Order: sequence, then structure tokens, then C-alpha cells
Amino acid sequence: MRSKLSFLFLAILLPVVSACEAGRAGQTASAEREVAPAAASVPAPAPRPAAVSRKAEPLVVFLGDSLTAGLGLAEDQAYPALLERRLDSGGKPVRVINAGVSGDTTAGGLARLDWLLGQKPAVLVVGLGANDGLRGLPVEETEKNLREIVRRAKAAGVHVLLLGMRIPPNYGPDYTRQFEAMYPEIAEDLDVPLVPFLLEGVGGEAEMNQADGIHPTAGGQEVLADNVESYLVEIVNSAATAAVAP
Repeated sequence: MRSKLSFLFLAILLPVVSACEAGRAGQTASAEREVAPAAASVPAPAPRPAAVSRKAEPLVVFLGDSLTAGLGLAEDQAYPALLERRLDSGGKPVRVINAGVSGDTTAGGLARLDWLLGQKPAVLVVGLGANDGLRGLPVEETEKNLREIVRRAKAAGVHVLLLGMRIPPNYGPDYTRQFEAMYPEIAEDLDVPLVPFLLEGVGGEAEMNQADGIHPTAGGQEVLADNVESYLVEIVNSAATAAVAP
């Protein structure tokens, strides 16, 4: 009951907040490692293994809304940045672009897709649809946009990870069921992995959200990273295997 009430409260506030949010696309791609040249008057040191450029590491682009952007937090507290550090410390280094835009819809994400694919990512993580659902946009329209995002990315040779979303029942049970069922249907039809619910353990939990009751705290973002991490590791491994296949 507590969770349902909290989600109803979110449904009232989030459309208002998202309509006022300024769009922004945060980027967390780390700078290329560089080795400073030795001064001309100092003898050259003994040869050492060449530094590995981060340009050689797989690029992961997170296409999302304010949940992905980490609204209200420092850029390095958003779950894409957390995942970049976790994979790096786990011996699977990646570069990350946080392409989360506050208030964005699936239509907005689709409009930005070509530029992002031009960055040559190995993996595209798609976390869109919450604003569509909370604004009551037709599920058919949202589904069409998500399918096109996945289709274009796959056609470009990019591995796709889809992040599922749920909404409160303020538009009626039929709309709510159709919206939730959309994600697994897309994942199955287009053969992409799915995180069932990005906000599992965070949505409707007051202690996991900021004072607006909508956007995750730093601790909430850690839980989002927990929800995504194992799926991301698996798809990064798949992308790496495909890259070296003859």
C-alpha cells in the first residue's frame, strides 16, 4: 500500500517537474590517459609498457531521461558514472557517455539517436518511456519509438540493453498493463536483453529519493546501478566477443 500511494504521489508531481526541467545531456566519457614527455635535459627512463588509451575501451552510451542524467546530483553520482567505475575496478574498463536529458520522451531520444550512433558505441543502454507514460501518451506511439531506437542501433552493429519501466495506475489499469508489457515484448521481438524495472527498490521509497519525492538520491542511484550492473557486464562481454570474432 505504501508503494502504491508513493507512486500515485509521483504521478502527480513528475509531469509537472519534467515539464519544467531544462534539457541537458551529461557526458561521463573519461579523458584519455596521457604520459608527460620527459624534459630534454633529463635522460630518458628505461622503457615501460605503453599506456593504454581509453579510446581502445568499449564505448557505452546511456540514452535516457532525468533518472539517467542524475538530476539534482553531481554528474559522477549518476548510475552511468557509477557503472563506469565499477566495471573499471572489476577489470572490464569501458568509456561512458551519459546522454540522459531531463524531461525527455522516447520521441526526443529517437531524435537524438543518429548523433549518438555517430560516436560509434559498442553498447547502447536505453532508459526511456517514463515521461511518455506519466504524460499519458499513447502506448502505441511509445512502443513504436522504442522499437525504432533498438532497430536502428542494432542495424548499426550496436549491442542494446533495454531498461524496463512501470507507471502508477492513474490512467487506468488497461493503460498501466499495456505500458509495462511493452518492454518485455520489445525485448523478445527484437532479441535484446531487458532489465525488468530500472527503479526496483527505489520507486516509491522515500528514503531513496530526493526531497521532491521523484528523483533518486545518491544512495538511490547506487541501487539503480545495482539493478543494471550484471546485465551491463554481460552485454559488454558479448560486444567484446563479437568485436574479435573472425
